[in-house]
Amino acid sequence: MSFQKLDQLGHRLEALEHALAILGADEATHMAVGGGEKRAEATSALAGMLHAQATAPEIGDWIAAAEAEPLNDEQQAAVRELRRQYTNLTCLPVEFVERQTTARMRSEQLWRDLRARNDWVGFLPALEGVVALVREEAALRADALDLAPYDALMEQYDPGNRAADITPVFAELKAFLKDFLPHALAVQDARLAKHPRKPLSGSYAVEKQRELGLAMMAAVGFDLTHGSLSVSHHPFCGGVPSDVRITTRYKTSDFLSALMGVLHETGHALYEQNLPKAWSHWPLGKARGMAVHESQSLFVEKQIGRNPAFWRWALPVVEKHLGEAWSLDDILPHVHHVGRGLIRVDADEVTYPLHVILRYELEQELVSGRLEAAELPEAWDAKMRDYLDLSTIDNPADGPMQDVHWPGAAFGYFPSYTLGAMMAAQQWAALTREHPSADKDLAKGDFSAINEWRRDKIWSQGSRWSTPELLERATGEKLNAVYFTDHLRRRYGDA
Repeated sequence: MSFQKLDQLGHRLEALEHALAILGADEATHMAVGGGEKRAEATSALAGMLHAQATAPEIGDWIAAAEAEPLNDEQQAAVRELRRQYTNLTCLPVEFVERQTTARMRSEQLWRDLRARNDWVGFLPALEGVVALVREEAALRADALDLAPYDALMEQYDPGNRAADITPVFAELKAFLKDFLPHALAVQDARLAKHPRKPLSGSYAVEKQRELGLAMMAAVGFDLTHGSLSVSHHPFCGGVPSDVRITTRYKTSDFLSALMGVLHETGHALYEQNLPKAWSHWPLGKARGMAVHESQSLFVEKQIGRNPAFWRWALPVVEKHLGEAWSLDDILPHVHHVGRGLIRVDADEVTYPLHVILRYELEQELVSGRLEAAELPEAWDAKMRDYLDLSTIDNPADGPMQDVHWPGAAFGYFPSYTLGAMMAAQQWAALTREHPSADKDLAKGDFSAINEWRRDKIWSQGSRWSTPELLERATGEKLNAVYFTDHLRRRYGDA
């Protein structure tokens, strides 16, 4: 049977994907600097092998034959996802995949070194090379998928996302946030005038922070027998579902920065660890796009991790590991702090979407050719001034060099963050309708009912449904941004 051939192929491809994922996680965390060139060669070769095996001409025939075979519902869904994956993979020649992988890895390695030096001039040639390859990729994909170039890139991260649908939603959200931000800051100032913010001690040993992070990870459901916590330049969740690698970065002056990073990445990890294991070798068993993935990480970081009920339980855990006693009234001004800042990963719930929208707008310009990489510092600074009243013109490290996404050729990814925030708020609203005791559970450190809802509605579904279908099945309605804006008003407004 052709389905059996596809099933066997899935196991072979999963093994190569496993090797690439672990090599990538190691490269970002433990690899010696001098190993970069050979690691890029090894990764490029493996990526080429994976691509060649996944795009073999006979696979198209197997898929067509399998579609005519008597399959059960799961197998039919598996074949549908295999066809979607095959169509997307065959857009790109093996030669291009190897060339882009080498350029991407060398660019990322340079970025880690040169961002620390704020060296835009030194980094620019590598970024220009990546942008040229991204434009080439977008053209190849657009032609094969009959999509606009930027839509063809987004399709790789979130099937079904289209700029024509996202742009008006983001424009409306941007208008709301530009008006709401001054209001939220005024509300915060009034609260702080009545109850001044208790300063952090500024003395948090990395090892103690790490132990706190591990304790929080385990409490919210992370399986430490199938994952680990490391340090990297940029927090990420990598590896494979059976061996999830998450990272954070530490500031000895501020324990909340690393802790929130850990909670965010743990949200990603919980999704990976709870995907359907029986489907792990099929595209069907993978996470359903990055907006859904971000909804899971932001659910843990924002809906849980910044919930006052969570902190009723968490404060004794913080005291145990860091030796500092905090009251709820003292910690919440830190947890709910709103402020204009340069760093996306450190941004609060109110300003974070503006960071994403800025990048979404700029990368569309880059892909289309209306903006060149050399023009990024000025273009970035103009939008940063407009949206957040801040400047990065003399600080590219905290401007267009800030994120790993563009050095790593991940264009079309950024909109997923804010779509994910909206989806997370909608999921929390649906969950609390079904489980009105969710806040009481959090206050006791009981995450079981919350995780069971997410496992049933999101995690166990893999890629069986499209993103809109998955959200509607989980929450009872299509994406509705009002849940996100209402969430912001309740937490940061006058209420």
